Amino acid sequence: MRTCDSNFLVCALLLCAAPLAAQVGAWKIGGSGMAWSEGDSIGVLVDIGEDLRPVYFDPQRNAYEHFSGWKPLREPRQLDFVAGEVPRAWKGARGNETTAHNGTYLVDGDSTTFNPPVSSAPESVWYTLDTGVPIPAFRFGFFTPPRGYRSDGTPFVQDAVPAFEVSISAEGKAEWLEQTSYQQVGTVVASVAENFAANVQIEFPRQYVRFVRYKRLTSLLDGAQGNTTSTSSGQAFAGTIADFELFAEGVPRRAVYRSRIFELGQAVNLGRLHWAATPMRRIDGELVEVDSAAVKVAVEVRSGRDEDPNIYHEYTDRGGEEVVSRERYELVLQPLERAGLVREPRPGMRASIEYDSENWSFWTSPIERSGQALDLKGGSHLQLRIVLHSEQFDTFVRLDSLWIETAPLLADQVLGEVARRDEPQPARGFAEVELGQSTEFVYDVQATFARSDETGFDALRIRTGSPVQFRGLELGAVAVEPLEVLEGADELFVRLPARIDAQNSQPVRVFFAAQVFALAWTFAGEVLDSQVGSLPQPVEAGDAGQRLGTNALRVLGSEASSGRALRELSFSSGVLTPNGDGINDEVEINYTLFQLPEEVPVLLEVYALDGRLVARRPLGAQRFGPQRAAWDGKDEHGRLLAPGLYLLGVSPQTSLRAARPLRALGVAY
Repeated sequence: MRTCDSNFLVCALLLCAAPLAAQVGAWKIGGSGMAWSEGDSIGVLVDIGEDLRPVYFDPQRNAYEHFSGWKPLREPRQLDFVAGEVPRAWKGARGNETTAHNGTYLVDGDSTTFNPPVSSAPESVWYTLDTGVPIPAFRFGFFTPPRGYRSDGTPFVQDAVPAFEVSISAEGKAEWLEQTSYQQVGTVVASVAENFAANVQIEFPRQYVRFVRYKRLTSLLDGAQGNTTSTSSGQAFAGTIADFELFAEGVPRRAVYRSRIFELGQAVNLGRLHWAATPMRRIDGELVEVDSAAVKVAVEVRSGRDEDPNIYHEYTDRGGEEVVSRERYELVLQPLERAGLVREPRPGMRASIEYDSENWSFWTSPIERSGQALDLKGGSHLQLRIVLHSEQFDTFVRLDSLWIETAPLLADQVLGEVARRDEPQPARGFAEVELGQSTEFVYDVQATFARSDETGFDALRIRTGSPVQFRGLELGAVAVEPLEVLEGADELFVRLPARIDAQNSQPVRVFFAAQVFALAWTFAGEVLDSQVGSLPQPVEAGDAGQRLGTNALRVLGSEASSGRALRELSFSSGVLTPNGDGINDEVEINYTLFQLPEEVPVLLEVYALDGRLVARRPLGAQRFGPQRAAWDGKDEHGRLLAPGLYLLGVSPQTSLRAARPLRALGVAY
């Protein structure tokens, strides 16, 4: 057996670099691959051509015309509705689907379709317009219909709104989105008590705007010219709006492209995600490529083994649910809720929609760097969600092409589960560990094979998140010696003495010791073929055999071990002497971070004995586990602190607000 620890990555690359190109292909969209227009399902402010880029708003054109499929409800019932991908225009607190009361007629760009005035109190009328994404707007307006008459003979074109209020916001907030009574959404850009203009245009500094809320106010003008604020008279209040308008210039803060579900032909493993993108800026009316800009691409991917990631149900005559096709669910069954009322469940009505996690992976976290591994289980179907981000009105990112590495499956399915070695059948059904303590684990893997082209694997990689020590290997419940073990800083690589394939599908068991620093840690794994260049295949959590009782790859930190995010703070010396003699010119600071699911900024803070903060130095972004830093006695401006006794602390910028330890350190020259 050969081991490697310090050069883990180099060893792994040398192990499989020679034949790597043999089996790996690429699925591509854009550039020389499939056209972008062939793949789109939903596009929000995306200009789709030879490349993918955000729409650039023309300041002379109503920006609402760029949006289609407006929904009249605050919470649309459509199966494919995703907040931020579909525009909404709702009346009042929740909206209404009836044509006389919904808001979609007021954003359709057609001045001949509108909501006629009604005999209700003017203050009861308010609309919320949500574009789904913030756009660089500078003016909001509305105008009266160009033709037609009120019931009293007044031409609509003269029926100006007597009083109104308009507020805008870049993003939504729960406190005003969920309230049933009227609230302003953010900045008030207009509050007019008396208005005579048929065409109202409200200017404001260009800023990102997603939500606009309009409210009809009561005015003294409502009492003039026969107008009324009372419903008892039966007369409609004054003021008719043909359309709302929003004018913008530049690109949206984000543009969204969600692809259709692609069929790949056969199930494959998915490797790294790559793309080619170019920052662009509009300068003096011309688009120019720039080297860098405040823009980014974020891509989410999911894979599956059939054409639909959802399972649809219908109510049965016994009150249960049964699986039905999506076609029946959408086109035949009746919704449980209608006209705001929830009806009694019965056959012929829609029941629940369940995510098909057995055949589909969940969406990945947004990937913002080209070349990252997807860590998705293999599948025959694929879907993308791409967001183009920009934080400047006139700068954007152009996505030229995107491709994903593909290779044949090594096995039809690879299931795995993990448990503590001293507790293989935990009473609570999951492995529980003391955070920060070395724990011995057992990791079981069982593969199944269905096709002749599934060549199998001869290696296993386990992501431990901390330094790991290999303890043993079993094939088919028999202890064996591995051909290779690579003990890395955060993962374990084991090369098996025999290939696991259709002719030899015996279970694999690995023993190892590692520390867990997160309240929930998943020992993600993947199997590999070190002899033939191919992509690794992820290990899926599930029942890998009867000897373990967790059916999971996740372990949890015990309640007793939860607490502070930072512990074990210590210094290499109690005195710092930054005088340039090479002795204690810097102090080494050691500590351990816990319970951080992702990297967070960490600060070194230095306090005088009277509690004053006298220095603060950034230590970079750090995740859980043992950490090491150094301090040279200087503050953030590079100035040496005066000799004396100080209190030093390390502060992770996290929501965990528990007290952080401080340690005394002397500074002397």
